[in-house]
Amino acid sequence: MTDFLTRLAAILPPQAIRDVTPAYLEEPRGRWQGRALAIVAPASVDEVSAVLGLCSQTGTPVIPYGGGTGLVGGQLAEEGTAPVILTLERMRALRSFDVDAGTLTIEAGAILQDIHAMAEAQGWIFPLTLASQGSARLGGLLATNAGGVNVIRYGNARDLVLGIEAVLADGTVINTLSPLRKNNMGYDLRHLLIGSEGTLGVITAASLRLFPKPARQGAAMVVVPSPEAALSLLKLAQARVGDALSAFELISQQGLLFLDAMGPETRQPFDPRPEWMCLIDLGMGAGGNPEAALEALFAAAFEAGLVSDGVIAQSDGQRAEFWALRENIPEANRRIGAVSSHDISVPVALVPRFIAEAPARIGAVGAFRLNCFGHMGDGNLHYNVFPMPGKSRADHDNQRGAIKRAVHDLVEELGGSVSAEHGVGRLKVDDLERYGDPGKLVAMRAIKSALDPRGILNPGAVLRL
Repeated sequence: MTDFLTRLAAILPPQAIRDVTPAYLEEPRGRWQGRALAIVAPASVDEVSAVLGLCSQTGTPVIPYGGGTGLVGGQLAEEGTAPVILTLERMRALRSFDVDAGTLTIEAGAILQDIHAMAEAQGWIFPLTLASQGSARLGGLLATNAGGVNVIRYGNARDLVLGIEAVLADGTVINTLSPLRKNNMGYDLRHLLIGSEGTLGVITAASLRLFPKPARQGAAMVVVPSPEAALSLLKLAQARVGDALSAFELISQQGLLFLDAMGPETRQPFDPRPEWMCLIDLGMGAGGNPEAALEALFAAAFEAGLVSDGVIAQSDGQRAEFWALRENIPEANRRIGAVSSHDISVPVALVPRFIAEAPARIGAVGAFRLNCFGHMGDGNLHYNVFPMPGKSRADHDNQRGAIKRAVHDLVEELGGSVSAEHGVGRLKVDDLERYGDPGKLVAMRAIKSALDPRGILNPGAVLRL
C-alpha cells in the first residue's frame, strides 16, 4: 500500500489526492459503508489515464465516483481490496458549445443542473431531468444510463449523447467526441460504455445533444380513479397532443400521505388526498397553447370518466410547485425508511396489472404500506414497501429478500426489468444472474474480460466474475 501511494503521488499533483473522508464512503440509503485506499481527483483526461495505468500495473481496484447519488451501491465497496476512488469532481469544463447545431461538449464532473443552465442560457435545453440533478454528475448519469421524467419524449441518457471520451482500464484513451449525428465508422463504443456502470471504462467527457427550448410549457394535476384510467388517459393525451407530451407521472395516495407526515413541506392541490393522480407536462412551440390543450384534454377525459378533478398550472411558478410535489416524494420515502425499494419497468400496457397483482404477492410475506409512483409514460415504476405505523424497517430485515423476490418474480412474469433506470450496481448482481438472459451474460463477461482483463474497474458491480 505504501509503495502504491508513493507511486501515485509521483504521477499526480498534490491537489489531485484527497483525504479519505466519509462523504465518499456513504450512499443515500445508508445500507452500505465503503472503503478506500485513496481518493483521487484528477483534473484532466491525461491524469485519469495515468491513474488507471498505475492501477492496472499494480492490480489495484478503482471505483469511478460521480455525485454519489446512486441507489444500488455502484459507487462503493464493502469487501475485497480497498480501492482507489476516482472522483471527476475537478473535471467540469465546458469544452465547446455549438449554438447553431445545438450541441455541447463538457467534462464528466459537470453537475446536471449546471448543464441545464448552460443550455438554457443559449435557448436550448438538455432534457435529462431527475430529482438529484443538483448533485448528480454527468459521468455517473451516463455510466448508469439515467432515465428521469422526460423519457417519454426525449429518451434515456444514451439517446442524448453524440460522442464520448473515456479511459480504459489500462489507461488507453478513447476519444469519439464528434458532434456528428451520423457516424458509422466501426463499433459504437459510446453505447457500450454508457450504462456499463464504470466496469468497462471511465467516461471523462461527452458531446451532448440539445433540443430547442419549448416556447411555452404547461402542466396539470388530475385525479384518476385507477391505474387503468391513468393508462387510458395517457393514450388520450398522446393522441391529442402527440410529441408535445413531455412527461406523464403516476402518483399514489400513500406518497402524498408520507409528504403530509414527514415533509418536505409541499403544497398539495387536492384535499382529501386522492387514491391516484397524474402529473401531465407539455412543451409547445411558438403558437402553441399548453393551457388550452390541457383544458381540452381534461374535458375529453372527464366526459370519458377518466378524471374526476384537476388543476391546470396558471404560471411557471405553479408548474414548478407541481413538480416539487413529485420530486419531494423520494425524500419523504427516505424519511419514513423503506423496507425494500424497487426500480422496475413493465410494458406500459401492463402497468395496471402489475399494480393490481403486486399487493397480494407482498401480502403473502407480511403487512406493509405500499407507495407506488413513477413514469407511467415509459412503464417505469418506483414500487416501495414500508413498515406499518409503529414499526421500523429494521423490524423487517429478515423479510427484505422475500419481498424483493415477490416483486421481481412478478416483473419477470410480465416481461419487465428489475432494473429500469438506477442500474445494477452491487445491489442487483444476484438479480441480473437470476433474471438476465444467459446468452447476454456470456457476452457481457467476454466484453469485461477483453476490456478489463485484470478486473480492476468497479469490481463486484454488475457482474460476478
